Amino acid sequence: MVYKVIGLMSGSSLDGLDIVYVELEASAGKWSFNIIAADCYGYSDEWKEKLKTAHSLNALDYQLLHTAYGHYLGTEVNRFIEHHSLQYKVALIASHGHTTFHYPLQKMTAQLGDGAALAAVTSLPVVSDLRALDVAFGGQGAPIVPVGEKYLFSDYDMLLNIGGIANISFQNNGDYIAFDICPANRVLNSLAAKVGKEYDAGGAMASIGNVHTALLDKLNALEYYEQSPPKSLDNSFGSDEVYPLIRSFALTHNDSLRTYAEHIVIQIKNAITKNYQLPTANCQLLITGGGAFNSFLMARLKEELQLLNIEVVMADEQIVQYKEALIIAFIGVLRWRQEYTVLSSVTGAKRNSIGGAVWIGQEA
Repeated sequence: MVYKVIGLMSGSSLDGLDIVYVELEASAGKWSFNIIAADCYGYSDEWKEKLKTAHSLNALDYQLLHTAYGHYLGTEVNRFIEHHSLQYKVALIASHGHTTFHYPLQKMTAQLGDGAALAAVTSLPVVSDLRALDVAFGGQGAPIVPVGEKYLFSDYDMLLNIGGIANISFQNNGDYIAFDICPANRVLNSLAAKVGKEYDAGGAMASIGNVHTALLDKLNALEYYEQSPPKSLDNSFGSDEVYPLIRSFALTHNDSLRTYAEHIVIQIKNAITKNYQLPTANCQLLITGGGAFNSFLMARLKEELQLLNIEVVMADEQIVQYKEALIIAFIGVLRWRQEYTVLSSVTGAKRNSIGGAVWIGQEA
């Protein structure tokens, strides 16, 4: 069976809306995929500001933004379909939305992007609200991509995604384990923005900075890093705790970036050594996410993980950029098939669940 699906992902780094059109095939219990088209539609400054400040809105204005963003997603999907001549080819849209609130201990998570609005604008079936059921069952609701990594990227021992937040996935004694490690690009990009740059291209500024030991020690001592999985991070941890801590040291921009890059490397290494049975022979870790393009960060990570007999493997550029949108499409198919979309071994929920709201946008 082949499923022709569009997947949508908006990450916490606010770099834009990732859209993929993919053919997913299930055959004899095995899944394969073929990405036919993919784009990242950058946000306007207005949309960046709306998404960045959504958490501070009152209830009515938040709901109005939720609806408006759903219509925006629909318009962007229609543009994507038109640009790639996909009319009458797409059978399903799966949308992650843009996370604004994530408080699993209070059994609440919220993603902007009304699925009903998206379905109405595109006249296509839509699956949205992918995390809520797992959180209702007591899970972290995050990371959300491991179910896709398990079935679509099973050739690798570990998978590391460095996006706005860095997260890792691996098999452990038969269970699939995954968790958020630390804020990553969201903090690095905020630091680069202080000198008028969207991001530190290739880690060039970090590479000429110096590690500030006192700041590094304070970062590494943050309470979250002592918690055991399952665990996940809200965007506010990076923007409201980590970033202000860095700025309080009044370092040069280069030193701030260098120190935080080192912090990311240390926390990734710690996450592996504390939770993964280290190999006696080389194992492979696949890197995806925007952080994979930070060549300085990648060089430091390779140096440290080589000491653990872990080979860092770079995915091809399309997978680096669009793996999460691809997996959102896959989750949409699982929901359509009424199969488990979230693994309780990852999130700590009381059971696996079939999450996602379905909106039928086309006429019967």
